[in-house]
Amino acid sequence: MKLLISSNNRDKIKEIRAIFQLPDVELVALNSFPNAPQVVEDGNTLYENALKKASMLYEFSGLPTISDDTGLEVDALNGRPGVYSARFAGENASYDDNVDKMIREMQAVPDKNRTARFRTVAVFYHPDLIIHEEAVIEGYILFERRGISGFGYDPIFYVPGKKKTLAEMSRDEKNAISHRGQAFSRLYKSLLIQFPSITDIN
Repeated sequence: MKLLISSNNRDKIKEIRAIFQLPDVELVALNSFPNAPQVVEDGNTLYENALKKASMLYEFSGLPTISDDTGLEVDALNGRPGVYSARFAGENASYDDNVDKMIREMQAVPDKNRTARFRTVAVFYHPDLIIHEEAVIEGYILFERRGISGFGYDPIFYVPGKKKTLAEMSRDEKNAISHRGQAFSRLYKSLLIQFPSITDIN
């Protein structure tokens, strides 16, 4: 059986593969389909974006599809960037562009007001079954980068319980506590409850 990951983001794919350790199931990355449609993430919520990606790519590929959308919600910015996290600094922004803009916008915000959270909604889509799970991790936005692992806003997202940024953690350590790791772990468990033998999906 093949299960499509609706992403071309290599970092995200690595994280998902580490969680979805499924016997007799091949996880297929989106780049296996060069002609895959470009899904415009124009939903008002993370769930809307994740569901749109999963359903459109199922229709294109014919494969059961997992997808997610993740947003960084910063209290001092009234919950921004949220669904716009990946394009906070513009449509073609790099990780560094987004982090640099966040550092600039938060420059004058004192420590106690720098609270933020990552929120991920993960979706499994098949015409006969739609499952979604959500997870959140709370933290603080730092004034400068720390750590060289991870991706996106990880170098400036500090997790108090670990006394580290997400970028200072190993992949396994991050997956165990992160928003995406928790959301996909819950999705994985929900799938196994529905299908003790996941290959029964087809």
